[in-house]
Amino acid sequence: MNPIALDSPAQTAAYLRTLPAIRERCGRVHALAQKGELEYFDYHPEKERDAAAFCVNIIKRDFGTNFAAIPPHGRWRHLDAGRPRVQPLIEKWRSSPNPPDTKEICRRLIDLFLVSVLLDAGAGNAWTYKEDVSGQSFSRSEGLGVASIAMFEQGFFSSDSKNPHQVDAEGLSRITFPQVATAMQVSDSNPMVGLEGRSSLLVNLSKALKANTTYFGESPRPGNLVDFLETGAIEDPANGSRHVHIFALWTALIDGLSPIWPATRTTLAGISLGDVWPCNALKKHAVAEGDELVPFHKLTGWITYSLVEPIEKVLGWKFEGLEHLTGLPEYRNGGLLVDFGVLSLRPGAIPASFYPDPSSGIPKLPPSHPAIIEWRAMTVIELDRIADEIRNQLGLTPEQLTLAQVLESATWKGGREIAKQKRPATGGPPIDIESDGTVF
Repeated sequence: MNPIALDSPAQTAAYLRTLPAIRERCGRVHALAQKGELEYFDYHPEKERDAAAFCVNIIKRDFGTNFAAIPPHGRWRHLDAGRPRVQPLIEKWRSSPNPPDTKEICRRLIDLFLVSVLLDAGAGNAWTYKEDVSGQSFSRSEGLGVASIAMFEQGFFSSDSKNPHQVDAEGLSRITFPQVATAMQVSDSNPMVGLEGRSSLLVNLSKALKANTTYFGESPRPGNLVDFLETGAIEDPANGSRHVHIFALWTALIDGLSPIWPATRTTLAGISLGDVWPCNALKKHAVAEGDELVPFHKLTGWITYSLVEPIEKVLGWKFEGLEHLTGLPEYRNGGLLVDFGVLSLRPGAIPASFYPDPSSGIPKLPPSHPAIIEWRAMTVIELDRIADEIRNQLGLTPEQLTLAQVLESATWKGGREIAKQKRPATGGPPIDIESDGTVF
């Protein structure tokens, strides 16, 4: 390993909030796995081919050979579960008596997509949402997406009755736990995991918007990110389109949303780091303070993927540097690796007390457990490797099949489908995580 040398804990803290730090630190964990030096998992790279082949079959089933038709990973598909909702909403705005301009349409979509992602942490196996308009029922990410767009259309996140289709700081500050429970149809017979954490994220988002007017404007809304990004965009003289580097959006989100994460998260040099955790396997190799920390920033990454699409589609802007985005370390992508044996828990590594149902063979662990840190770190690097193997089997280049397309069409979906095959009663992952509504 060749760790990046940083002069102080404050510099390390700043580095751990960057995009490149995710791959670099996860790469350190992966390097240990190759030498058999993880505490909880054994690594079987020869199984990557099987996982990739399973994903290739899903891609061919859903898209044939029209790989260019594969959309990027993002919240848009969940909001359109069962039927189109986003584009009809855009058309409704455009046909209104006083239609918003294109930039305001994009602001509204950013409002919607960002708050929808924040509500997207795992809901558990039991919860469902029934849509009034269609009568269809949805669960998990799709259910949360459909619920969030219904709440948005009802003005749930807006303080302005004349402009219900927006998310603003004042509207968020008024949201209560019972209101969120009612809007999401939660009851004793329809329980949701992590509801309180989800509700607190919305209230904390209000505080973050007010505290970061540079990114979110004097009348704070997530959608005002468009105006911030425009100030640093480079205009193409040939066609007038704007080019924005992904680091600009990432910085706005990682800095602007930092107040929303629970105060119990990792800190370094007095700086709260968010979705960054100590990895036991790295501690023995640590030289400087913070060397054992591994950043994931999963929800920030999920927001970033989800906002790129409407900005590019609606405004016609182009993001540069998308290759710096990583695969998302969550239980579907990670579950694919465990279910195909790329990663296997070492026998006896997890104490019996973490197995609520010993007959299932599935442990239930908090997000801070060192096994979860290893699992997530391996998932980030393995998603790159699985994506390369998928491209190899299909004869495609990274330009012809991006990581964002792989996440959308293959690994996330593959993790869900293999889980359903192996555990048809629940469709749950091979390792269960105690969700607090703020990580997964």
